[in-house]
Order: sequence, then structure tokens, then C-alpha cells
Amino acid sequence: MREHWTLDPRITFLNHGSFGACPRAVLAAQAAMRAEMEREPVHFMMRLLEPRLDAARAAVAGFVGADPEDMVFVRNATAGVAAVLGSLALEPGDELLATDHGYNACKNALDRAAARAGARVVVARLPFPLTGPEEVTAAVTAAVSERTRLLLIDHVTSPTGLVLPVEAICAAMAARGVDVLVDGAHAPGMLALDLPRIGAAYYTGNLHKWACAPKGAALLWARRDRQAGLLPAVISHGYNSTRPRPRMHELFDWTGTEDPTPWLCAPIALEAVAAMAPGGWPEVRARTRALLVTGRDLLAAALGIRAPAPDSMLGNLAALPLPPGPPGPRSALELAPLQEALFELEQIEVPVVPWPAPPRRLIRISSFLYNEVGEYERLASALRVRLAEEAGL
Repeated sequence: MREHWTLDPRITFLNHGSFGACPRAVLAAQAAMRAEMEREPVHFMMRLLEPRLDAARAAVAGFVGADPEDMVFVRNATAGVAAVLGSLALEPGDELLATDHGYNACKNALDRAAARAGARVVVARLPFPLTGPEEVTAAVTAAVSERTRLLLIDHVTSPTGLVLPVEAICAAMAARGVDVLVDGAHAPGMLALDLPRIGAAYYTGNLHKWACAPKGAALLWARRDRQAGLLPAVISHGYNSTRPRPRMHELFDWTGTEDPTPWLCAPIALEAVAAMAPGGWPEVRARTRALLVTGRDLLAAALGIRAPAPDSMLGNLAALPLPPGPPGPRSALELAPLQEALFELEQIEVPVVPWPAPPRRLIRISSFLYNEVGEYERLASALRVRLAEEAGL
């Protein structure tokens, strides 16, 4: 399967989760589309783009079980989170609820929104390791107060790789009158989605990860009763438009001159990946999840630990705790020493993240169609060597 990607054959690539990997066929389609755009930019942008965006939106909306009228494209899930938070009318004393398994960039966006309004961010502490999803729902529910305005919850957590019970959480929040924004950065492609069924007020997710679209493709969905007042981070021509199009489309489809080809290529990516397995996307998900569980078990055995979460809470990511290590990165944009050693000395690309804070840390593996069992065996062997060296053995 690796022939479908341009990945460096010298590298054992076990980190699809960070930035995804775009298939050759999709990159070729994007290159052709960019060439078409540059041949006559005005014709492409002013005459062709809007109907093509609508067609791409319809295809992606169908993939996630949504009505196209309720969905727009954004550049990434972080931009989707920022749009929602920037549109809230917060008051002093309001609370924004998140978890300690959340994504650092989105936690920063929460902090900024709260600081500007005199509100505060409340962080629910989720257990890890854990035995089941009910522990997550209980921890989140216990952190709600009468001042809670919004819960930001990950569908699939970035550091710990857990599939959280977002439907149960949304139901619990609805009973308490709290809106939910689901950060589904990892969900499209990894999980079969029906966005309205989840019960959230807002949902954002990346298409460049497990759906394999080009970088810069993501979606933002809003429940019909929460669309009024929802604005993109950049206000452009749609703000005062009176055209008979859905208001969200007018506001978000054009936020200035930028490359629209990642969005337009998203349906091509969905079709390309589906064609790689006889059973289409259901088979892709089943096959890659089974590989992930096998890889997780190999690593757990190498580390001499039990799996920190049940199989039912895994998709295509799994994180395992490592022994304490040297000082970790000072920023989410820096790489841990062990991650660099595995890359430089073993040619293995896999993230090592601080958890819950240095010197404690996790190693997180991904699985996708181009991965094989032997790659996880190689990582397990290399990890034993590198950890022994760290310990001076």
C-alpha cells in the first residue's frame, strides 16, 4: 500500500496522526487544479470556485452525515475552534470547560477568549490509564457549574489517543443547558460520523489527517439553531452580502484570497482512499484499527506494562506511558529528545509527548493503510535499546 504515498521509504512512519499523509493521486489532482487556477485566476476564483465548493461541500457533508447547509470549510480544526470561541458573547464570571487531555492550541484559544471577557477556563481532570468511557463522562459532568457556558471536548484526544464518548457527554451537557463544541481534529476518516446524532452545538474536524486530503482542509459544522452570529476569524465580503445563499456559506467560503484546492480535493481524497480497500471506508477503518491494537499490544509487551485503555476507546491512535525521561520540550512545536533519537538513530518517526508533565511522558503510535506489523516490532526493539541507554544500562 505504501506505493500510494510519497513517504520516504527509509523512514518507518508511525505518525500519521500529526499531519496526515496525502496520496499521490490526490496530490496529482491538486497540482492539476492549481495549474488550472493559475492559467486564468479570475475565471477560476470568480466563476468556477463557488459551484465547485458547493459540490465538494456536499460530498464531504455526506461523508460525515451532515446537511451541506450546516457545514463550511475551514483551514484546520484549530481555526474552527477559534471561530466558535470568537463568536460567543461571554460575560464576566462565565466558565468555559475543557479537559486536561485537550489540544494545547485549543487550550490557548480558550484562555484568550476567557481573558478578553473576564471569564475563566475550568479544566476537568480525566484519568489515564482508565478502564472505560464512563469515567470520562463522570469527570466532565462533575466539573460543570451553573456558570458553565460551553464545553470544548475532543472526539479523539491528541496526547492520549482516546476516542471519547462524545454522544453521552453531549446528552449530559444538554440536560444541564450547556452547549458543546467537539474538537474532532482526528475523527473524519478514523471514525464513522453522523454529526447531528452526536448532539453537539458545534463540531470541527480535520480532513488532512485520516481523510487524507491536502494540508489546509477541515470542516466546521453548526447546529441550525446556533448558526446566527457565528463568524469566521477573518471578516470579508460575505458579511454584508444579501445573496440568497446559506449565511454560513457566505461568511466562511470567502475570507480573502487563498488557495482553495485543499477543500476542492477533499472528495477526491475520500474516493481515493475508499478505492484502496474492497470494502471501502468501513474496511479501511476496520483494518487499520486492528493493526493499531496489534501495534499497541507489541509496545505494551516491550515496555512491560498493561494497556492503559480498553480497545473500545481506540481508533487509529494509541498512547502508552514511558519511564520518566530527561527534560522535555519547552513548546508544543519542539520535539522530545527520545523522539529525536528514534528518528536520527533508528529512522523511526513517532511522537513522544509530555504527560501529564515532564519528566513523565507518553509514546503515541498511529496506524494507516501503508503501515505493517513489522514496523511496530521494529519500534518495540528500538525503544528497548533507547530506554536502556537513557537509564545508563
